[in-house]
Amino acid sequence: MASNRPAPEFSYGSAEDGVEQETWEEWNPTEDSVRPVRGRHRVSRQRGGLARSSTVLGVGVIAAVGAGGIATAQGGKPPVQISMPDLSAVKDSLPEAKSLPGVGALISDGSDADSGAAAAAAAPLTSVGNGQEGAGEALRARIMQQAETQESAAEAKARAAAEEAAAKKAAEEAAEKQDAAKAKAAAEKKKAEAEAKKKAEAERLAKLAKSFKLPVASYTITGTFGQPGSMWSSGYHTGLDFAASTGTPIYAVHSGTVTEAGWAGAYGYRTIITLDDGTELWFCHQSSLNVSAGQKVSTGDVIGRVGATGNVTGPHLHLEVHPGGDATGIDPAVWLRGKGLTP
Repeated sequence: MASNRPAPEFSYGSAEDGVEQETWEEWNPTEDSVRPVRGRHRVSRQRGGLARSSTVLGVGVIAAVGAGGIATAQGGKPPVQISMPDLSAVKDSLPEAKSLPGVGALISDGSDADSGAAAAAAAPLTSVGNGQEGAGEALRARIMQQAETQESAAEAKARAAAEEAAAKKAAEEAAEKQDAAKAKAAAEKKKAEAEAKKKAEAERLAKLAKSFKLPVASYTITGTFGQPGSMWSSGYHTGLDFAASTGTPIYAVHSGTVTEAGWAGAYGYRTIITLDDGTELWFCHQSSLNVSAGQKVSTGDVIGRVGATGNVTGPHLHLEVHPGGDATGIDPAVWLRGKGLTP
């Protein structure tokens, strides 16, 4: 605080007038003689002797210290250096401020160092140390620890999910491979069974073929079963035509009994052989007959000759097949193939 300039001397009367002269000396104000200055540094006592402005100042100091620590913990910024005001001028007027947590350590003198240090140690928000340790660093450490814990938990969860997905995928792939193996095995089994069945059928037909024979050795198929036309009374062809020259031998397809041999109208000369299973074979349009009714024949026996008798347009053998002696016949080509023969 600057000193006031010297006050001017002033005297009441003069020595000549017989009045005692009184001189004013230079006045330098002190802490005890000057009234408290109004303004931001005014100190006023409250009940109990504690200054309100000092309380606000202490709380502000605590908040500033805490804010510095939090900023260091959250933002990763260097610690904030706080310049503390000189409280020596007001510490004597605030004896109760020493009892505040953290504030007493800031305004205490050297004689109170030990008690101030203990009070500072007891208050976690004021333990700022050299500006790098304290409440802010502790908060930062807790935040980092929580972040690491959460990160570890997230990594563990992601790892578990990845392992579960990998296990699920492996199980699906194994199931797919197993299904594919089963399907392949089933297909191979089915193929093997089909091949075995085909082989067995071929063997059966080969065996049958030894006991069956085509009715004509050299021929041309000129009419098939079911072929429509007005020349047939039924409206369609009821047999299989083997065109050949007149006089070509006709063979017994299989062993059986001759049940008919003679003229049959539109069929010309016809021979009917009944097999052991009851199937009737009709050989029609023959030029001549070599067997008679009741005669037993064997496979390959000559039973007649190709001709053009009856309702015909040229020499050929008309063959019909009647299972069980039914009036309606079946396709002779299909029946012959079932016996191992290909017409």
